[in-house]
Amino acid sequence: MPDKKAKIDYYEKQFGIIAIEKGFITSENLVEALKTQIEEELEYKIHRLIGEILMEKDFITPDQIREVLDVIFSTGY
Repeated sequence: MPDKKAKIDYYEKQFGIIAIEKGFITSENLVEALKTQIEEELEYKIHRLIGEILMEKDFITPDQIREVLDVIFSTGY
C-alpha cells in the first residue's frame, strides 16, 4: 500500500483534473493554486490541499469540492 503522502499526491492530481473536467475551475486556476502550494511548501514547510487553496482564492465552492471528492472516492478515479 502506498504511503500517506503518495496517496495525498495522487488524490490532489486527480482532484484538479476532475474539477477542470466538471467546469468548476480553469487550468489557469489550477496552475495558480499549484504554484501557491509549492511556494508554501518551500517557504513554510507546510502542505495544504489543492481544494483548500482553490477555495481560499474563491475559485471553487465547498459544494463543488464535495462533488469532486464524491467522484474520487466513489469511483476510485
